[in-house]
Amino acid sequence: MASSDPSKRPPRPVPWTPAPESAAMPPSSWAKRTGFRPKFSGETNVSNSDQIKSPPQPKSREADMTPDLEAGRPRLGPSSNGEPTSGRPPAEKEKEKNPPVKKRRDSNGNKNSRENVQPVMAAIAEEGSRRPVRNLEGDAVDVLQRTVVDDDGFVSRHTNMKYELRDTPGLVPIGLYGFQHYLSMLGSLILIPLVIVPAMGGTYEDTANVISTVLFMSGVTTLLHTSLGSRLPLIQGPSFVYLAPALAIINSPEFLGLNGNNFKHIMKELQGAVIIGSAFQAFLGYSGLMTILLRVINPVVVSPTIAAVGLSFYSYGFPRLGACVEIGAMQIVLVVIFSLYLRKVSVLDHRVFLIYAVPLGLAITWGTAFLLTEAGVYNYKGCDANVPPSNIISDHCRKHVSRMKYCRVDTSNALRSSPWFRFPYPLQWGTPVFHWKMALVMCVVSIISSVDSVGSYHASSLLVASRPPTRGVVSRGIGLEGLSSILAGLWGTGTGFTTLTENVHTIAVTKMGSRRAVELGACVLIILSFVGKVGGFIASIPEVMVAALLCFTWAMLTALGLSNLRYSEAGSSRNIIIVGLSLFFSLSIPAYFQQYGISPNTNLSVPSYFQPYIVASHGPIHTKFGGLNYVLNTLLSFHMVIAFLLAVILDNTVPGSRQERGVYVWSEPEAAKREPAVCKDYELPYRVGRVFKWVKWVGM
Repeated sequence: MASSDPSKRPPRPVPWTPAPESAAMPPSSWAKRTGFRPKFSGETNVSNSDQIKSPPQPKSREADMTPDLEAGRPRLGPSSNGEPTSGRPPAEKEKEKNPPVKKRRDSNGNKNSRENVQPVMAAIAEEGSRRPVRNLEGDAVDVLQRTVVDDDGFVSRHTNMKYELRDTPGLVPIGLYGFQHYLSMLGSLILIPLVIVPAMGGTYEDTANVISTVLFMSGVTTLLHTSLGSRLPLIQGPSFVYLAPALAIINSPEFLGLNGNNFKHIMKELQGAVIIGSAFQAFLGYSGLMTILLRVINPVVVSPTIAAVGLSFYSYGFPRLGACVEIGAMQIVLVVIFSLYLRKVSVLDHRVFLIYAVPLGLAITWGTAFLLTEAGVYNYKGCDANVPPSNIISDHCRKHVSRMKYCRVDTSNALRSSPWFRFPYPLQWGTPVFHWKMALVMCVVSIISSVDSVGSYHASSLLVASRPPTRGVVSRGIGLEGLSSILAGLWGTGTGFTTLTENVHTIAVTKMGSRRAVELGACVLIILSFVGKVGGFIASIPEVMVAALLCFTWAMLTALGLSNLRYSEAGSSRNIIIVGLSLFFSLSIPAYFQQYGISPNTNLSVPSYFQPYIVASHGPIHTKFGGLNYVLNTLLSFHMVIAFLLAVILDNTVPGSRQERGVYVWSEPEAAKREPAVCKDYELPYRVGRVFKWVKWVGM
């Protein structure tokens, strides 16, 4: 007969399940305070009774080697919510040697939680150490490489980061890393003005002035965001989310018949639309409605929405590059070589080719084009590159006019005509003009911009912060982005300002997450904006090189959008179908609207690469209300709007577990207030938070 003494019974190897916290033992883990219940099988579901379900029995090593494409294979490391998940369960020998214990307390009430947990964590760590670990420091997609697990078994700090959110190593390192951070995102900051200003009929001088204004507003709004917004080290700038609606407004029917320089007239229309749409975004954030919207925004929604933003400009990229294919192709090839083939080459412990792929490729291509121009490669007898194409009579010159215009680097006088000092000021283009139909389009686009920012907040917080932000902090950040876009509309940048999606890639590559470094870089950017020659120099970049950089940037934007699926079960058939349907119809439905009513013999008044943005004049929706026709035809021709609508409906109506969907889990306010590290990461500075303490979506 077996002994009834519990101390003499042999231990039974059962999966370890954490016991509920007792009153005598205060909660010490962030997961329990915020409601997170990790399972070592990789799932994060929580039952209604707040009890943790027992994980399934461990499979054999042979069975575990076969990946489950439906549920996804568990992997060692943090999950989408920052929770640790384990890979295969330890071997049977390890179980017999270190038997796991199911409860934190014995049946007699003795405290032995530390002794019980340590063998289990040691077994898991030993099992994880046997696996070959890939070196992913240089990869941009998998941004959660190595983490530290604290005593409670939860992810704490990220050892692969050089500087985290509140690190201040010194003025010189902060200055260098801040400059590096902005330089690596150069393309995202300057490319939109190089597209929209020429489309409005602006001159090189107008382009230089808008670029200076964009640099100034980027520095100001970044300082505001790191101080009063989400407080994450995220650069603010003109988002590509606003590029399609800006081009649609520029190519509105009422502007197509205008002649001459219509830059200021169209810019005032854009300013009015941006201001109204941004005011709606600010209301969405500061009213607390964003906290409600966060319940339906998940990785399966964010992923196809952001990917559709990059894919939507396929008709503009290479058609513009093809004007001088040898220069444009050289630019793309160099950037690809630097960012992929040479990404692991380090110089003084800096991966210069990966970090500076865009500026290095631009500098080499620009220098090569300059040498070809000076060598007379693009000189044609009897032809002058400065003569407008409409005034060229010779057939020989007309044949080569495209190469003379786009391959030469001396056709722009932006640098020569720019002043040395220029101060951007509000209403510099005139008083904004408000039309409700254009403003309504921008209001819808501001929601897409907020979805983009939510994905950036979550991904960057897992890299640089102690814990994810609360819903109130996210809502506060969205509200400040709305105010930042209002300022951008008043100053006249042409688009709204928001968190640039490329921030996550830049932080993962540079390993720099210091808030002070981003703030110091923003101050430098403001100073550079006062130097008019800087804007003139950027405005003189040849259009073909701009198109090549746009091709690479939009491809990166698409990839960064799809990378959000790593927070969900990417192999799940549910998610595959939702993302696939959203992406396909985000391309097909807008194509129907854009091609409706256009015959092969139609004489269009805009270039072919701007054809997708004139749908308001020939779309399939015809009612007796002209403004309603404009709004519906324009919105349904935007790829990102279709992707967002389909993804948010399908993801929130098709059944799926929280693990499968990868639901974003944010910190709970009360739990965050009890952790000093979280408070220091996200609380407002200078006692501002105490003033707004009664507003839960402004403070912590």
